[in-house]
Amino acid sequence: MIPLTSSLLYLDDVHVAFDGFKAINGLSLIIEPGEMRAIIGPNGAGKTTMLDIITGKTKPDSGDVLFEGGLDLTEKDETEIALAGIGRKFQKPTVFESQTVRENIELALAGSRNILASILYQEGEEDYERITHILETIRLDHRAEELAADLSHGQKQWLEIGMLLAQDPKLLLVDEPVAGMTDAETVETAKLLRDIARTRSVIVVEHDMSFIR
Repeated sequence: MIPLTSSLLYLDDVHVAFDGFKAINGLSLIIEPGEMRAIIGPNGAGKTTMLDIITGKTKPDSGDVLFEGGLDLTEKDETEIALAGIGRKFQKPTVFESQTVRENIELALAGSRNILASILYQEGEEDYERITHILETIRLDHRAEELAADLSHGQKQWLEIGMLLAQDPKLLLVDEPVAGMTDAETVETAKLLRDIARTRSVIVVEHDMSFIR
């Protein structure tokens, strides 16, 4: 029986093992709407596995994983979970380097359409303003017309976060966002994630304690 909950994300007594190794052992976690939470731990602690479970990449052996009260994420695939409002940023940024920064955000907006609609997509005034706001949020409005390939590693991380924001997730999962960043980019990323957390829930997975503080 699925428990009733008003939380945005609800994990209770989640277990998963790989070839006998207990990667997750009795995990319970509650995320409320508008909450920002940092998950810390050394390599191998199961942080990324937790994100895999939330996004449907890995199915738990047992336990409850619910979204928005009653959506059982263990019964959904990765695409269904993304469409439900959970966005994930992986450790390594994946952007379209041959496209401009603005075009990357446009493609993320078009990604919610079918293939034909995406090919025929033309940016209207509403989408233009929305993209501009996203570019300002991720600190890349001044580089909107430059190729993504010319961005620094940290700026590519921000661009990928912007591409996720274009899909308007209710919950954003960010896996080790400051790996390989300069000190200045790390500080700015902390500010960026706090800005994002004003309008949606955010889970940040990290082992960089100075960044978490």
